[in-house]
Amino acid sequence: MEFAIGAVAACGACFFSNPMDVLKTRMQLQGELKARGHYTLIYKNIIHAGIAVAKNDGILGLQKGLVPALGYQVVMNGIRFGLYQKILDSEIITRADGSVSTMGCIAAGAGVGVVGGFIGSPLYLVKTHLQSQAAESIAVGHQHKHQGFMPALWGIAKKEGIRGLWRGAVSSIPRVGVGSASQLFTYSKSKDWLEQYGFYARDSWQSTFFGAMASGLVIASCMSPFDVIATRIYNQGLDTQGRGLLYKGITDCILKTLKTEGVWGFYKGWTAIYLRIGPHSFLNLIFWDLLQSLYINDIAVMEKCYQEKWSPSLLAD
Repeated sequence: MEFAIGAVAACGACFFSNPMDVLKTRMQLQGELKARGHYTLIYKNIIHAGIAVAKNDGILGLQKGLVPALGYQVVMNGIRFGLYQKILDSEIITRADGSVSTMGCIAAGAGVGVVGGFIGSPLYLVKTHLQSQAAESIAVGHQHKHQGFMPALWGIAKKEGIRGLWRGAVSSIPRVGVGSASQLFTYSKSKDWLEQYGFYARDSWQSTFFGAMASGLVIASCMSPFDVIATRIYNQGLDTQGRGLLYKGITDCILKTLKTEGVWGFYKGWTAIYLRIGPHSFLNLIFWDLLQSLYINDIAVMEKCYQEKWSPSLLAD
């Protein structure tokens, strides 16, 4: 049940955050391996990017890649939140006072994130391809020209084999590891801190909101370089031998980006990342908390009904 709760919560948040994911992808691919001032600035800022996409791709262009994005959330966060809740319930990383161990939280968050991210990598690959596709006037990065989610999956598998669906998966490991660890750690610690100092109860929506927004800020800052790298490796075109046209791997991508774009190249789309992750984390985590509460309450009601139905007094009658 923990897996289902995590998946449903993530999908609920994804409907609202996907437009920012589209804009983030476009801004990360803009000026790829080109120094500032040596390329046309199609997306000047997050607001301008949103208007440009809506104007040229249509309003639905802001929801490109929604189907694989939802699928990725089901796999990634179903596994991630499900496993993390199992770890919390086991009290392996819980101290005697009920708070969560710092190192245990980081290790658990990173571990469950890597597992979920690797399994869901084919969906992230297709999501990135579809989100980068744009009208010619605002196109950035390699254009794969897929006709939709299923044609993209089938086309990649047919051309590159099943292994091709996991192309770029290695680049997602540091991304999801850092992102998951920073999110779950910051979120859990923020709620502990807010309750410890008497601001808000741990199960209040205010605690969830501030915990999620704090975790969003940390995630955006820590994960941005890895997110840029993953987006570019996933989206690059291939030669006739199936090798990347731009990058041989993570290290090559880092060195080339640093050489041509400088350190700030790793923070392209940072605003979009935060505006996506902040609300997404809040909605995701508040849905998670809500569904967990409903699940626990339902279990309590079922147990009460069971006890009443099979109580000794009733059996005696």
